Amino acid sequence: MKGNILIVDDDRDVVLALQYLLRIKGYKTQSATSPAQALDRLSTRKYDLLVLDLNYTNDTTSGREGLELVSKIKDRGYQGQIVIMTAWGSVELAVEAMRRGAHDFIQKPWDNERVISIIRNQMLLGDARQKSFVLEEKNRLLKQQLNIGIPHIVAESTEMKKFLVEVDKVAQSDVPILLTGENGAGKSLIAERIHALSKRRENDMISVNMGSISEYLFESEMFGHIRGAFTDAREDRVGRFELANDGTLFLDEIGNTPLTHQAKLLRVLESSKFERAGSSETRISDCRVISATNCDLDAAVSEGSFRRDLLYRINTITLRVPALRERKKDIKPLVNSYLEVFRNKYENRKITISKEALSALIDYDWPGNVRELSHVIERAVVLCRTDEITLSDTGVFNGKAKSRNSRPVINSDTVRLPLDKVQLRKETLKVIEQAIIMDRLDQYSGNAANAAKSLGLSKSAIYRRLVKQQSQD
Repeated sequence: MKGNILIVDDDRDVVLALQYLLRIKGYKTQSATSPAQALDRLSTRKYDLLVLDLNYTNDTTSGREGLELVSKIKDRGYQGQIVIMTAWGSVELAVEAMRRGAHDFIQKPWDNERVISIIRNQMLLGDARQKSFVLEEKNRLLKQQLNIGIPHIVAESTEMKKFLVEVDKVAQSDVPILLTGENGAGKSLIAERIHALSKRRENDMISVNMGSISEYLFESEMFGHIRGAFTDAREDRVGRFELANDGTLFLDEIGNTPLTHQAKLLRVLESSKFERAGSSETRISDCRVISATNCDLDAAVSEGSFRRDLLYRINTITLRVPALRERKKDIKPLVNSYLEVFRNKYENRKITISKEALSALIDYDWPGNVRELSHVIERAVVLCRTDEITLSDTGVFNGKAKSRNSRPVINSDTVRLPLDKVQLRKETLKVIEQAIIMDRLDQYSGNAANAAKSLGLSKSAIYRRLVKQQSQD
């Protein structure tokens, strides 16, 4: 079928004639005989196009009932095309209908070829508009998700090789997957690999950090909203489930989802159905769901902070990502990969790492896993005063990180001292500022609030600086 059309007219002969005309052209049609019945139909089914009469039993000449119906349909968040028709047409009536949200106008009695032409064009326009709308939102999200990272998964250790065999095996299926493991172990990278190897790889993978969504914005972020749904809703927005249709939806930190929203999440995971905030139109999302958490969800279920039925819905297959300390043979190639990334970022192609520093990195337990290793290498590249990263540049000694009290705190005084000696490095204030922030985040194990307090900044100020620096790189 080319599309789904709802015909609204209280004249049965008109409805039958239009249905016959449209069905022989391959369109699927349904009908309603009153504005009330039309609104009821729209609340239970999705239509690509509406053909609405402007005059009904209560008022057969003014078009008022039809115009009010157009307004109500748009207020409910209907995103499809609207074509109006009336036997009492006028330019003024057509203009008012267009102002309220209609897209074209048919006057009775109609010419069959003109009707088919209008329907075909409106279907094409509606499809193009929806694709453009979704594409804009996807582009916005993809820009937010761009970050520095190794281009592949390093797996020279036996542990990681075995793990990737499991990953590659389940990637081909379409079942929900739960990734567990410590913070910074690389769960998001594994999710990207699963998507890339899945049957949905030609479509998009949409990611959302469940721990960063405020309760107030949960429905808008996940399901979208229509203009006017709440105070700041100045335009329609597509939610993550809709964007992930036919692709993959990655729910990171799912253990942090508030109980108040777990039921809403469960409903769409079970039925694939949802409504945008402020709209009664039910939509469908056919997406493969991958979830990730560093929490013990079984314990959370016992404590009552996570729904058991939601856990069963997301953990058809559970994969635990190995911690970095469990895959020691991967540390050296990971160091080399990060060195290559940050050589390019900071335009210092000559910098290397000493054997002593590398040995210390291999012996270290890495509580922050791969993410911590990335931060250590980037900080070392930025602050190294020669072309070789030494043991002191890494902040790791004898398999342990320097304690908070013993490690040199990077501040304006300690940074200023060597600047005259590193003119060839062409360090900028932007690089130094980023190094200071990353150092503090590392000192406080990624706790942005504590890191911000130690620098006399707000948590949001740290985030703004990092985001601004990334966008300028």
